[in-house]
Amino acid sequence: MNDFHRFTGTAGYVASRALQDAVNVAMALERPLLLKGEPGSGKTLLAHHIAQALEMEIVVWNVKSTTKARDGLYVYDTVQRLNDARFGDGDVRDIRRYIRLGPLGRAFGAERRMVLLIDEVDKADIEFPNDLLQELDEMRFHILETDETVAAVQRPVVVITSNAEKELPDAFLRRCVFHYIDFPDAEQMRAIVAVHFPDLDQRLLADALEAFYGLREVPGLRKKPSTSELLDWLRVLLASGARWSPGEEGAVEVPFLGTLIKLQEDADAVTRGAPRGLDGRTAGRRFFR
Repeated sequence: MNDFHRFTGTAGYVASRALQDAVNVAMALERPLLLKGEPGSGKTLLAHHIAQALEMEIVVWNVKSTTKARDGLYVYDTVQRLNDARFGDGDVRDIRRYIRLGPLGRAFGAERRMVLLIDEVDKADIEFPNDLLQELDEMRFHILETDETVAAVQRPVVVITSNAEKELPDAFLRRCVFHYIDFPDAEQMRAIVAVHFPDLDQRLLADALEAFYGLREVPGLRKKPSTSELLDWLRVLLASGARWSPGEEGAVEVPFLGTLIKLQEDADAVTRGAPRGLDGRTAGRRFFR
């Protein structure tokens, strides 16, 4: 386990100690790392920064509702072979020409160790995770059409993300190292913001964070504003030259609210009651102009 503590975050990704430990444990055990957390909490981004920190290439498998486990292994391109047979382009007897490795196949077949991101695994059919169990356990699969086996030369670092849209099978969960990315507290959020805006005015940051966390406390929000939306909001505020000014007592005056709140019912909830700031004051007492 000489590489147990290799991942400590990067200059562009602030990882909590618990998250660092989860990554390193998964690598030490050579098991997939299953990540859950609010949308926008950095689950997908983490895989890219693991690859950056460990100087590995990354293969991304974006899972959709129609995705099948076999898609990640390989595809036999029968249409291309038929076209070649009709138009005489190449030797159609060589079936290897028509085998296209999927993301899992490319990660297994690579000579160097890679990071494999299986993004939003819960979007697919409920049987999808179970269909991957054998391949993820053995790190190999068989190509029926050519009677060949693709086996991982270097076991990839597998990162799997889930938005908890569906419950994942117990057999799949047992084979993973699980970590829930907690929403950053104010101190950690300051560190995250500093990565993206190193010269940000601290008064502006303090007031923006007060309003941001106040919005997250509004009762009944279906989708709370996320870290990525906070960063977008700060970018818009800076581009607009906004500044804090005193606002009407009890009013909720958050500019460019659509950058943070994405549902009409959530916007209505915000207007019905002023969010509370971090220090207990009403966030609407200050607003941008």
